[in-house]
Amino acid sequence: MTYLGAQAILSVAFVHAFVLLHEAGHHTLFCSRRANRLVGPLAGFVALIPFHAWQRIHARHHRYTGWQDLDATTASLVPRAIRPWERAIVNFAWRSWLPLFSILYRVQNYWNLPRIAAFLGDDAARRSVRINVVVMLGAYALLVAWVGAGALLVAAGPALLGALVIEDVLLLSQHTHVPQRLSGGAAVRAFRPMEQAQFTRSLRLPRALSTLVMHFDAHELHHMYPSVPGYRLSRIAYRAPNEVDWIDWTRAAKRLSGVDFLFRNRNDTGAPV
Repeated sequence: MTYLGAQAILSVAFVHAFVLLHEAGHHTLFCSRRANRLVGPLAGFVALIPFHAWQRIHARHHRYTGWQDLDATTASLVPRAIRPWERAIVNFAWRSWLPLFSILYRVQNYWNLPRIAAFLGDDAARRSVRINVVVMLGAYALLVAWVGAGALLVAAGPALLGALVIEDVLLLSQHTHVPQRLSGGAAVRAFRPMEQAQFTRSLRLPRALSTLVMHFDAHELHHMYPSVPGYRLSRIAYRAPNEVDWIDWTRAAKRLSGVDFLFRNRNDTGAPV
């Protein structure tokens, strides 16, 4: 029981590291930009996301929210023909709670340098992200060599798995299955922050959990006021039209197949998610 309790606490710590990374990337965790830049890479190391890649890709996400094919974090979900083997894997993972999606979210958006190169802008940004990725891989290799792969798996494996399952719900609740627009390669106007709530969903967590994750569940407000620290979003008087209870949303989303949930939207399926 002690081991399981420790794994549960560590799982929450992994999720919290992701939230800290998110805040530091926005420079809203601390008033000092230097402090954010110091803590951000450490949080990213724990959350398994390179900080420099996170900053660039997440900034683009906020710029192009609503344009599914221009946002690196949603471009892979643009409706397309799904191969039978893809359909089988996606549906099985979604049905079984296997956290395939929070894993792919990391790999495809922050580690897959060939894929994200087009989203990073200039050569200096690409070089910075490349160095960050190489340094992190080296640090992970040293950690495995020092502690041992087996010992790490026992010490943190179940906790990491639990954190990824939690993040599946948190991350996919924010924009997935919400109707988005497609640019089709045309020059389009980016939606202003106050216009982005229509493309965003908020979960309603219990107050204690919402506080623990620095109101990461208040995603509409976050997109409307991205420069406001998450831990202060609750002070903004606003009734989120796209907010839904986290249990109700999870149940409704899990009734859909993984392919329908990821690659279609509520206008197509009629599902209240």
